[in-house]
Parts: sequence; structure tokens; C-alpha cells
Amino acid sequence: MKVTRRAILGAATLAVAAVSITTLSGCSSSAPTGAGASANDASGGSKTLTVWVDTDRATALKDVAAEFTKKSGVKIDLVVKDFGKMEQDLTTQIPTGKGPDIAVGANDWTGQLVTDGVIQPIELGDAAGDYEKVALDAFNYQGKVYALPYSIENIALVRNTKLAPKAPATWSDMLAASRSTGSKYPYLVQVGPQSDPYHLYPLQTSFGAAVFARKADGSYDASRLTIGGAAGTEFAHWLHEQGRAGNLSLSMTGDIAVEKFEQGQSPFMITGPWNIAAIKKAGIDVAVDPIPSAGGQTSSPFVGVQGFFISSKTKNKLAANDFLTNYIGTPAVQEALYKVGDRPPALKTAFDSVSSDPVMQGFENVSKQGVPMPNVPAMAAVWQYWGVAEAAIIGQKADPASSWQKMTGDIQSAIDKQN
Repeated sequence: MKVTRRAILGAATLAVAAVSITTLSGCSSSAPTGAGASANDASGGSKTLTVWVDTDRATALKDVAAEFTKKSGVKIDLVVKDFGKMEQDLTTQIPTGKGPDIAVGANDWTGQLVTDGVIQPIELGDAAGDYEKVALDAFNYQGKVYALPYSIENIALVRNTKLAPKAPATWSDMLAASRSTGSKYPYLVQVGPQSDPYHLYPLQTSFGAAVFARKADGSYDASRLTIGGAAGTEFAHWLHEQGRAGNLSLSMTGDIAVEKFEQGQSPFMITGPWNIAAIKKAGIDVAVDPIPSAGGQTSSPFVGVQGFFISSKTKNKLAANDFLTNYIGTPAVQEALYKVGDRPPALKTAFDSVSSDPVMQGFENVSKQGVPMPNVPAMAAVWQYWGVAEAAIIGQKADPASSWQKMTGDIQSAIDKQN
């Protein structure tokens, strides 16, 4: 059945009257009897949906929450939480009945939250086609979608248009463009003392060394670790060469990379939308392009998606699903969330409304060749060993081939122990 789209009213007075915003720091919701429980208000009888959000999302959702209350009679209690503690709090509090009905979160939490039994699939119906495919794939776990997506983020090649007027078509083009300017660095990317597999991943995928295989429905197959093999070894040798040449450095943190880019020490930086405001403030005009392939195949960055989960313990599933699909899933709300988060909307029509920004359009275009951040619990084992191995290789402390093979074996052993 096609999900109905509703008009969104933005009256601030409604927001004040109908929505309760509670600021918490690690404690449970103020709902008296747990997630989705009935709660009598002054007029008596209506129910409450407790929604965990961070500060920015609370501001953006006040008006739509008030409109939902006006239309449905169900109050929305927006509870402000520390996003960094949200995943753990969901795991510990939902089973006790003290968690929310709905919570904002990241797609890579999905597999563990499903495994812990604290979230349930969302029913999008025909509206699924209204979202970017990568956004739905990001919340797809074992063939079911577990959140209403609202934003997409990924890294891309950010180019100083004064130093490099044209986008490089190939890795060689990029290096040649850098040399022609006399820049100190051919490209900048944050690495840091423990390496940064997230920022290096599009370069790794250009060698064909994805972390996990994927199923036909877009979800990850954690039983098929594909980070090793000949492709992984080839990438490891490339890392070693780039480290020896000084193009990749363990001293290149994110802040240092941005500083050097702002100083014009390279025309190119691999980074995300979160650094654009600072770069523009420094007076640098930029364009956003696909990351050239270092290994011959497509450079596919991770695409992180944020969305709203529904608690497995909610006692008002219909209202929760209605609020997400018919209210959060509207262009007006997704655009409001974009304005406070500066991340492209997951809803296609909402993105079309903000696509006049060529920088955001650039990141969106790159996301189409990206892959979802893995949402399987097995990914924890990958993170445990991945950066350590990369750092040793880049820092010339380990043989690239044997180190990458050992890393792959350690990851597989850790995954086997989880099962």
C-alpha cells in the first residue's frame, strides 16, 4: 500500500505546547512506564511516543512532532541523548522497558542491535522506492530494513579549483596535476598513528579488496571475508610504497590534513562534507569529484547512513511507523534535518530540493558508487586488526604481504569465535 504523504505545519507555538523535550545524560527516558506505554496528559487518554535524538535533531523535529500530535493525538517526547552513548544505551535500556519507542542512530549499529533483540524492521511499503538505494541497503540486515533513513555521508575527492581547475580522470592525472603546481603533497588524506581504514577504503576497493562479499539484496555476507587474497596483498604493497614515498604518513592527522589543504600544499584532499565549512571559511573554492582509482577498479568509499530505529519493545508500533514513514519521511522534514546536519538527505525528492549546492551534489554523486558501511556484528573483528596492520605497513614496520595475510587470518579467527 502506498504510504500517504502529509503536509507539515511549522507552527512554533504548537511545538511548545505539544512536544516535551527532555535533556538527559546517560539516564533513561522520563516516560513513566517504559517504551510506548500509555501516558495520560492533561486532557486525558492519549499515548506518548518517546523518541531519542541528539541536540540538533531535537531542534529540527520540534515542529513535525507537534503536527503529528495534532493529527494523531499521540504525544511525542523528544529526549536529548549523547549520540556517542546511544547505541549502548539502547542495548541496555530497551530490554528493561526504560528505552525509547524510536531512536536516531547509525546504520552500522544495525546488525548488533538486531542480534541483541532491541530493534524491529520498519514497514516502508511502496515508499521504499522514494529513498536512495544505498540508504536502504545500509539498514538492510538479513533481508529486512530496520530504520527510516534520513541522511547520507561519504568521503570524496575535494579539489582546490584555483590549483586544479579540472577534475582528474585517473590517478595519474591527479599526480600530474599536483606536480604541475609544485605542491608539496600529491594528495592529502588523514591517516594518523593507528591508520584510518575508513579514509583509505576507497583506495583499497580500487584494488578489488572489499571487506565482505554482498548478497543479491545488497546486504553483507559476514561468512565471506574478502579483504585478503591477491587483491588485498596488492593493496598492501601499494600502501607500503605510498608510505615510503611520504604520500601517506602516520603523522598526517585529520586536522593537519585540513590545515595543509587550506595552506595550498596540495590541490586534492580525500575527505567528507564535515570539513567543507572550515575550508570555505579559509577562502578556498572547492569542487567535489570521484576519487580516482589507484588500483584500476572503481574507488568505492563507505557510505554512512543515519536513520530512525523502532524499538522491539514499543507498545505503539503503528503510531511509531506512522510517525516515521508519513512525517520523518517527507521532504520538508528531511530538508530540515539536512540544514542542521549538513549531510545530503536520503529521500530523493528532499535531495533534489537541496541539490543546487554543487558541493553537496558532488558528494551525492560519489555516494552512488560507494558501498554501505558494513552493519554486521562481524565488522567489530575487522576494525580490531585492520588499522593496526595498515599502520605497520605504512610506517615501514612490516612486510606488506605477510602482514596483510596475518591480519586477514586474525580477523577470520575472531569472527569464528563470535559464531
